[in-house]
Order: sequence, then structure tokens, then C-alpha cells
Amino acid sequence: MKKILLGRTNLEVTKTAFGALPIQRCTVDEAVEILNAAKNAGINFFDTARAYSDSEKKLGIAFGSSRKDIIIATKTHAGSLEEMKSHLETSLQMLQTDYIDIYQFHNVHEVPDEDNPMYRYMLELKKQGVIRHIGVTSHSYQSAVTAIECGLYETLQYPIFCLSDEKDLSLTEKCRDNNMGIIAMKGMGGGLIDDPKVAYSFIENYDNVCTIWGIQKKEELNDFIELEKSGIALEGELKDKLQKYREELQGEFCRGCGYCTSACPVHIEINNCARMTQLCGRAVWQDFVTDEWQAKMQMINECIECRACVEKCPYGLDIPNLLKKNLDHYEKFLDEKAIV
Repeated sequence: MKKILLGRTNLEVTKTAFGALPIQRCTVDEAVEILNAAKNAGINFFDTARAYSDSEKKLGIAFGSSRKDIIIATKTHAGSLEEMKSHLETSLQMLQTDYIDIYQFHNVHEVPDEDNPMYRYMLELKKQGVIRHIGVTSHSYQSAVTAIECGLYETLQYPIFCLSDEKDLSLTEKCRDNNMGIIAMKGMGGGLIDDPKVAYSFIENYDNVCTIWGIQKKEELNDFIELEKSGIALEGELKDKLQKYREELQGEFCRGCGYCTSACPVHIEINNCARMTQLCGRAVWQDFVTDEWQAKMQMINECIECRACVEKCPYGLDIPNLLKKNLDHYEKFLDEKAIV
């Protein structure tokens, strides 16, 4: 499989990489089978996080005996040095390893600087060989720019995909200019892009970008392996389809990252309810009109508009208003489908 150097890490990673967030929804046996199939196909880079429930554990079970053959990135969302130490200890244990190739601060809003005790601890771990490289992940453009320009980090993980605007896409060149590895997430737009050919052919135009595709099914893995083999180009029907996606989805839509959901005091499942219009229109709509989903959508009426979710949203969305719009559309959709 095609490989690139990940900036000044000098890690030679497969351009098509494995995002291990979705395997937390698989059984252990399913996850191990998919992970090994990816490795056997030539994928050598796997990204996970302490926040992804048992994802690290499943990677450890799959690769504990073949650790040297793969590159692992994981993340800490710790808010203190003590919590970070606990996260690291748990990650090493779950991954069945004594080192982490890339250790990342997870979804930062304020980029830790050289005086931050957690950053200083990462430097100490790097000297010890416990971690090999230090990275940062973010959904905030300004935080990403800060991470690039401060010179403290070797990799940036950021949403770079076919709906990204020119400002976000410019980060790929900023990383190149600063010899910083760039890892693209949200390749399928948080599940709203339903044609992997479009998503894959778009990102192939960025030769310094490694994309971690979120995979939880063998068929999904096979799709990306076949796309790499085919060397598909973004032209003709695919280019037309991309334009249609942009017309339908660019602007104020929820990417489903979920960072706002934990902030909701009335427990609305914001990361899905705020994009129900797209889910009903682009996925198998029957899956979203069950009694369970109707009840979840009705929770929107309990919103107290505290706007705690807005403070957490990396895209600055007016979430209470977006939820109301989605509920209104959803109720009309139910009427159209004669669902009670």
C-alpha cells in the first residue's frame, strides 16, 4: 500500500490508515478479525484514544504479539497531570505495549504550551522512549494553526475531507511548510458521505495527508483497500457527486463529533438529533423512525437553552436552534411517511 513520511516524525505510514473509534461497537472477535485483515492487507497505522471505551484493548488483543510491525497513535483527554499519568498507564496496559508511537492531546481548544506540566511530562516520556512522538488533535482551525506554528508538535490530526473549506484545506500546506505530519479525520463527514469513492478520490489529491478511515465492518475495509488498488481519480461522475454533496451539506450541519453531548443537562443525544435531517435523507431512513428514535427526538422539547453545548461545539454551531429545525423536519418526515 502507498506510504508517506509523516512529517518530521520520519514514520513511514500507509496513506490509507485505520481509525479505530468504530471498533468499540464490535465484539472482540469481530474487531480482532477486522484489525488483522487490515494489517494483512498492508495497513500499518492505527489510531485510537483512551476515550474510545475498549478500542485500545481490542488493538492490544489483535496486535500484542506483532507490535513491532505496526504504528499506533493514541490520545489523552486528561485535564490534569495526574489524570494524564493514569491515562498513559491504562493505554499501555490495554495496548499490551511498552511504547506508543504517537501520543496526542485529544481535541484541544487551548494548545498546551512548553510551560504546561502535561506537555513537559510528554517530553520526559519521549526522552525515556515511552512515547516516540508528540501530537495534537483538534476541530478548531485557530487551535490547529497555533499547534503548527508553535513548533512543539510533530503531528496534527484535523478534519480534512471532501466538504472542508479552503481555510481548513490550507492546513495541509501549513503542515508541509513546517515539516509537520498531518492526519486527516472525518473522511466520510461523520457518516454523511455515503460514497467512499468520492471521499477517497478527493483526499488522494493531498499527497502529504494520511487519512484514518473509521472502520467497523469488513466490507468497509475492503472498500478502501480496493479503492487504493484502483487509484481512482476525482473526475466525471465523482466530481459531479462531490458538487452535489457540497450543495447539500456545506454550511451549518452537525458533523456528529459528539463533544457537545456530555454537556447537555437533559441528556439530549445531540450528535445524532442535530443531524437527523441528513440521517433520514442519506441513510436507511427506516432505522431512524423507531419508537426509540422518536423518543430521543422528542427530548429536544426538554432543551432549556443553557447553551452549554454551544460552548463545546468546535464548529460554533447554534445547536439549540439546529435541534429545533431538525425536530420540525423530523415530525414532518414522520407525517409524510405516515408513521405514528
